[in-house]
Amino acid sequence: MSYITQIESLIVLQDIDNEIDQLKKTLKETPKEVESLKNRLEVQKNQKKEVEEKLNLLKEQNEKLTKELEEDINKLKKSKNKLMMVENSKEYHAVVREIDILEKNTRLKEEEKLTLEEELETQQRLYDAIEEEVTRLIDELTEKESSLSRTIERCEKRLEELKNKRVEFTAQIPEPILKRYEFIRSRLHSPVIVPVENSVCCGCHISIPPQVFNELQKGTQILSCPNCQRLIYWKEQFRVD
Repeated sequence: MSYITQIESLIVLQDIDNEIDQLKKTLKETPKEVESLKNRLEVQKNQKKEVEEKLNLLKEQNEKLTKELEEDINKLKKSKNKLMMVENSKEYHAVVREIDILEKNTRLKEEEKLTLEEELETQQRLYDAIEEEVTRLIDELTEKESSLSRTIERCEKRLEELKNKRVEFTAQIPEPILKRYEFIRSRLHSPVIVPVENSVCCGCHISIPPQVFNELQKGTQILSCPNCQRLIYWKEQFRVD
């Protein structure tokens, strides 16, 4: 296998490995999105339940207060009617005190009822907003789960194709060169093989020594960048798309 062919083969192998890595990342990260949605949905459902329980309690309190108010208003009406039928001053003052107490209690309960109804409105708005968010998350989760199944199927199919292609392809690369490639790849982030342009390594962006650059221009053996240890080739010697 010629020098040029070796370089081209390593670049193609690198592309295969990069795609494999990306597919594995997708298979790892995509389910996390679904899990995150499930967690958010669970939080919203729990919050909805809490608000719903508070709403029910407020409604019970409001119903009880409404009933008590109606009873007090009826008592107040009876007391006012009784006031018209008193026969002496003592009875009159007693009924007036009774009316004052009932009117005070009625005002306090009306104020309490007003505050309660305002809180009811606030909690109802909160409940409606949470319910809307729950519905949205359920729809999004359904779509994500469906998309996840398609993504996993597509990625696994492509991974199988690439693994077969890699086995077939690595068989064509001389073992010493392949071992150098695998060794560097296990210790560095991609890319493993990079061009040298204007005497600068495109992997670490540092100039390589003149002696190494002269050897690289000869195109007789695969060299490594003295700084980052990546495999290098002279860009002007050939173009690889």
